[in-house]
Amino acid sequence: MKPKLAFSMTLAIPFRICTPQFISYKCKPLSVVPFQNIPGLKRRTFHKGSTSCSAKQMDQVSKVGKKRNGDLLRGKVFVVGDNIDTDQIIPAEYLTLVPSVPEEYEKLGSYALVGLPEKQYPIRFVEKDQLHTTYTIIVAGNNFGCGSSREHAPIALGAAGAVAVVAKSYARIFFRNCSATGELYPWESKEYLVNHFRTGEEAEIDFGRNVIRNLSSKKEFELEPLGDVLPVVDAGGLFEYARKSGMIPKQS
Repeated sequence: MKPKLAFSMTLAIPFRICTPQFISYKCKPLSVVPFQNIPGLKRRTFHKGSTSCSAKQMDQVSKVGKKRNGDLLRGKVFVVGDNIDTDQIIPAEYLTLVPSVPEEYEKLGSYALVGLPEKQYPIRFVEKDQLHTTYTIIVAGNNFGCGSSREHAPIALGAAGAVAVVAKSYARIFFRNCSATGELYPWESKEYLVNHFRTGEEAEIDFGRNVIRNLSSKKEFELEPLGDVLPVVDAGGLFEYARKSGMIPKQS
């Protein structure tokens, strides 16, 4: 009997993997689908008591945000290449850690990006025996966050101390998890920036102008606007955004 060809990230029984299909899934960059207004469709306004707000009025929810203080974010960059998957961001063996437990949340951050190959990345994102990173911004290539879907991936990076990722493109689920958890600002660069930054250099992201600046080379690069993602991350994630905007009741 001819063996079946199958494609799955997890296989319960031994099939023969369709290699070209697997490589296509692993390596094909997926651009973030931009928000599009639908003609004639009104955006819902949410009411609670005597107050109301729409998604476009969420500047009042948080101008500062849980992860930033004003429009300028400055810090050291950690540079990675293409197709950094969630197994490299946080290996599966650490998924038993529960982010809602403060001690385990902090421990999770200490393992962020520990799955990167040492030969290619001799500098660790988080040093051994440390809980937090010294790198505030991650600069990446194409298809950042590909592989299996796990909320632990952006949570681990945020728990380590990262605030923003600037990548040429993202795996869509990782991008959505960044905003849902409120752990990272997932900026998309208009050009490939991996060759314009080196790990350890200082950079500055201007949230008001949608640019990132290399403070060593003085070069500035345009970023795609975060749009409706910005107030969600500012609020601290999807549920906090919903509470502050009156979509769901606030916790007592």
